[in-house]
Amino acid sequence: MKTTRRSVLKTTAGLAAIAGAPAIATGQARRGEQKTVRAVMHGDIPTFDPIWTTANMSAYHGGMVYDTLFGIDENYNVKPQMVGKYDVSQDQLTYTMELRDGLKWTDGTAVTAKDCVASLKRWMARDGAGQLIQQRMASLDAKNEKTIELKMKERWGLVLDSMAKTSTPVCFMMREKEALTDPMQKIDTVVGSGPFILNMNETRPGSQYVYDKNPNYVPRSEAASGIAGGKVVKLDRVIFQVMPDSQTAVAALQAGEIDFLELAPIDLIPQLASDKNIQLTMLNTVGQVGWIRLNFLHPPFNHPKARLAMLHIVNQENHMKATFADPKYYRTCASYFTCGTPLENNANTGWFNGGKPDYAKAKALFAEAGYKGEEVTLLQATNIDYMRNSADILAQELRQAGVNVKVIPMDWSGVVTRRAVKSAPADGGWNIFLTSAGGPAVGNPIALAGHASTGEKGWFGWPSDEKNEVLRNQWALATSMDERKKIATEIQANAWNYVPHLYFGQWTQPAAHRTNIKNMLPMAEMVPFWNTEKV
Repeated sequence: MKTTRRSVLKTTAGLAAIAGAPAIATGQARRGEQKTVRAVMHGDIPTFDPIWTTANMSAYHGGMVYDTLFGIDENYNVKPQMVGKYDVSQDQLTYTMELRDGLKWTDGTAVTAKDCVASLKRWMARDGAGQLIQQRMASLDAKNEKTIELKMKERWGLVLDSMAKTSTPVCFMMREKEALTDPMQKIDTVVGSGPFILNMNETRPGSQYVYDKNPNYVPRSEAASGIAGGKVVKLDRVIFQVMPDSQTAVAALQAGEIDFLELAPIDLIPQLASDKNIQLTMLNTVGQVGWIRLNFLHPPFNHPKARLAMLHIVNQENHMKATFADPKYYRTCASYFTCGTPLENNANTGWFNGGKPDYAKAKALFAEAGYKGEEVTLLQATNIDYMRNSADILAQELRQAGVNVKVIPMDWSGVVTRRAVKSAPADGGWNIFLTSAGGPAVGNPIALAGHASTGEKGWFGWPSDEKNEVLRNQWALATSMDERKKIATEIQANAWNYVPHLYFGQWTQPAAHRTNIKNMLPMAEMVPFWNTEKV
C-alpha cells in the first residue's frame, strides 16, 4: 500500500485528532443529546446574512432560521411555502400571494406582507434573477396584513421559479426591520420564522453554531420534498461544528463525537465504507462545478484577451485528480452550462482541446492584452480541500503562462469578505478567486447570480456584457425547452468570447453520517435538517 499523508494520519494521528479537535464535546458532556445532531459542514459561516452573500454556508444557515414564499421540491417543481394561496392573472402581469396562517417571527410577532415586500426588494437588489424581475416590475405592495401584490410591466415567466430557487442568494423572508437594511450592508441580527432558532448564547462564531427547534413553527401539511412541503423538525438541536481539517472530522465521525460530515474526503471513503456505524449518502446527485472567477475591474482581466488566455491554461483533469482522485467522482467539462443538464452544449469550445493546456497561446494572448509581468492576486481558501488544492495548481499553471501570480492564503470566510472589495488588488482587492456552485444552478442562465453580466450591479467579478443580458432575457421568455436550448447555445458561444469565468471541473462527493441518522432530504445547494431523525 502506498504511504500517503492520509494513511499516516489514519494510523498515527487519528485518535489524537479527536482529543485535539476544537469544540468537540466529551462523552460525558454529550449525555442527554439523543435528539441532537452534530454536523461538520464544508466550511465556516462567513456572515449570518444570506442575502448579502452567495456563500453556501450562509444559505445553509438561512435555511435553518428563515423560510421562503415558495420552494422547489426534489423534482424542481415550484410549490407554495409561506404562501397559502396565490393567483397569477391571465395576462401574467399580476401576482397575488396570500400568506398562510400561523407564521410568526421568533420574537413572537406575526409575519406580515410588509415584511415580505421589504425582503423581496432587498433580495431583488442582490440576486441576478431578482434584478431581472425588478427591471420589469411596475409595483410591489402589501395590500393588507397577509396579501402581497406584484405587478409587472411586461410578462416574465420565471417570477415564481426565481423566488423558489435554492441557488444563492435564496429568497429568504426577514422582518421588515432587518430587510430595510441597505442590501450592500450585512445584517447581524437573526430573527427568522423558519423551523429552527439560532441559539446565540451557545453559538461561538468560528467554532460552533447552535440551532434549536422552533417550537412555534407551523409546518405545511404536505410531505417534505426539497425545500418544499412540511418542514417537520424531529430533532431538538443541530450544531454546526467547525473543523477545518477533514481528517479530524473523519476521526470524530468514526468515534461518534459528530453525527454528520457533509463532504467525505474521497481518499478516505474506503475507510468510511468499511465502518459498520457509518453510512455514505449522495445528497447532491448532479454535483458541483468548480469556478475560477476573474475580476473585470482591474488589469489584466479588464482586457478580454487576458480572460481568453485563461481558457488555454487550465487542465481540469489535474485539478480534479488532486482532490477527488477516483474518476467515478469527477468529470471534465467544456460546456458553460453544467454537463449532464438539459442545456449542456459544445458551442465555441474549440479552445478546450481535450483539456490540454496551450501555454504558448496563453502567453500570446496575455501579451496582446498588454500584460507585462504585473503581480496578479489569487485568493486561496485554505480550509476547503478542493479550493486549496486547485489554487495551488492554478498558480503553477499561471506561472507556466508567464504570469507573476501572488497567492494570498486565508480561510473561506476571509475570501468571502475580500471578494466583495472593488479596490485594486494592491489596496485590498483581488484578481482571481475560486469557488463552486451547484450543478443545477450553473445549468440555468437565470437562477445563478454569477451568470449575470450587469457590471458593478452584478456578482463579484462584475462582468459586463449587453449581449449576454439580452440573451438571458430571451431565454426567460422562451416557451419551450427546444427554444431555451437554442438560446442557451447562443449564450455559451458569447460567454466563451468575453469569459466572465471559467471552470476547473465538475464532481460529486458523498456525505457520511452515523447509521442512526435517518431521512435526510437529498437536494443540491442546501442541506436541510428538517425531516431528519436520530434514532
